[in-house]
Amino acid sequence: MRRPLVAGNWKMHGSRESVAQLVQGLLSEQVGEGNVDCAVFPVAIHLSSVLAQVAGSKLSVGAQVCAAQSGQGAFTGEVAAEQLQDLGCKAVLVGHSERRQLFAETDALVAEKFAAALRAGLTPVLCVGESLAEREAQQTEAIVLQQLRAVIELCGAEALRQAVVAYEPVWAIGTGLTATPEQAQAVHKVIRDEIAVYNSEIAAQVRIVYGGSVKAANAAELFAMPDIDGGLVGGASLDAKEFAAICRAAEQ
Repeated sequence: MRRPLVAGNWKMHGSRESVAQLVQGLLSEQVGEGNVDCAVFPVAIHLSSVLAQVAGSKLSVGAQVCAAQSGQGAFTGEVAAEQLQDLGCKAVLVGHSERRQLFAETDALVAEKFAAALRAGLTPVLCVGESLAEREAQQTEAIVLQQLRAVIELCGAEALRQAVVAYEPVWAIGTGLTATPEQAQAVHKVIRDEIAVYNSEIAAQVRIVYGGSVKAANAAELFAMPDIDGGLVGGASLDAKEFAAICRAAEQ
């Protein structure tokens, strides 16, 4: 049985005060204390304070991005996966659609960042998903598998044993649109079936979470699908009560 995971991607939101209040709200709601793994992914400048605030709780903290380069070096503005691990992070997002679209991160670069995260002992959360135009052109499966295979080709299917996959249809991120549970399940099954081609054991155990306007109102329906193991939550994760409700939906 795969243990559900609900992760909150805070994107470029929050001041010191609002982030402290949000974390306090999550702790008050006992987020992460049930039979579900819960994580938050704050802006990089807030990682230290969030890590200090959640110390002793079961709420884990990850970063939104890492460098493809390992160790230290002359890479102005970048943060190495090893530095994130040293800080206390447990995971890092790789290949989020906003990184792919707005910052021109290619499948190859995403694979390199995935590898860098693994080398540092972080859990890479590999984000895959198609645009609305790609879905309308019936290219969803081809796009998602292309993104997945880039990682498998560089790192091997065995690497997915230490990873999480997040299916995020680009057309449903921040738009209020959500894939129906059946639409999401169909893509999750495609992903799991593809991994099974390489290793059926890993396919059975890897967590594949859904992202794309997940909220308390639709979480239970989504999480009831057999291949959906939780959610990568955007805007709704900025509200402690809403995020807690999504986590409770994953437990059930």
